Amino acid sequence: MNQRNIIIIVVAIFLGLIAVYLANSWFSGVEQRQVEVASEQDLVTIAVASQELEFGAPLNNDNIRLASWPADSVPPGAFSEITPELAAQVAIRPISRGEPILNSRISSRASLSGNLPLDMRAVSIPVNQVTGVAGFVLPGDVVDVLLTRDEITSVVLENVIVLAIDRRTNEQETDPAVVATATLQVDPIAAQKLTLARQVGELSLALRNVENQQMGPTPRVNLNDLGYRRTPTGGGSASSSPPVRPAVDAGAQSSPSRSSNPRMVVVKGTEVSNYEVQRYGSR
Repeated sequence: MNQRNIIIIVVAIFLGLIAVYLANSWFSGVEQRQVEVASEQDLVTIAVASQELEFGAPLNNDNIRLASWPADSVPPGAFSEITPELAAQVAIRPISRGEPILNSRISSRASLSGNLPLDMRAVSIPVNQVTGVAGFVLPGDVVDVLLTRDEITSVVLENVIVLAIDRRTNEQETDPAVVATATLQVDPIAAQKLTLARQVGELSLALRNVENQQMGPTPRVNLNDLGYRRTPTGGGSASSSPPVRPAVDAGAQSSPSRSSNPRMVVVKGTEVSNYEVQRYGSR
């Protein structure tokens, strides 16, 4: 090896050492600046998702990471470090990339019970294309539950959270679909109301704005509120026009009576009867 080659190798090694030194200095400076910014802005580190997590996705070191977060806006239930216990959990609600990992969105097993707050219950009710708002009711929506029976509709429950539609628990699935059941999150008393209500009438869902939390008043609505009146037979049918009184037989009214006693006309539905009323003391 001649002297020229030796000089080239030495220069290359020297330049490589300089490049490594500059890279280390740059990364050290970035980390130092991040620490300084964090200290200036009072930031803390919390665990966030490094990729999209669907329902049932297991957490691990590849899909969660630590990120700086303003200390005064850390959401309740966030984790300040990635522990083996955290990495062994699964997502029970969809978690977006960069979203904090919260205790309310993970569980040791992927089950609907992991979505329920304390003292709440999950109850399923039957729905169809009409009563389920044409499939536009999705997990995470807020609905009112209506009961229709004996030609009267009333509001059974208000501001009820939908946990699942059929077997779907992912609110990211926004495509409408024909469904048969809706699973709602209610308290124990409301669970009893729903169970009884579905035995006595038909239940329907009324989709409401998720930000509208105003309650009541919720008056009952019957056929009179729709402008309908019952027919005089009382057989349960309804008509939008007032009942027509059957015409009395003109012959029965205008024909001369053979008796001077007064007569009475009785109308029963469409049947007309003519009766003679005996005077007191006459035979």
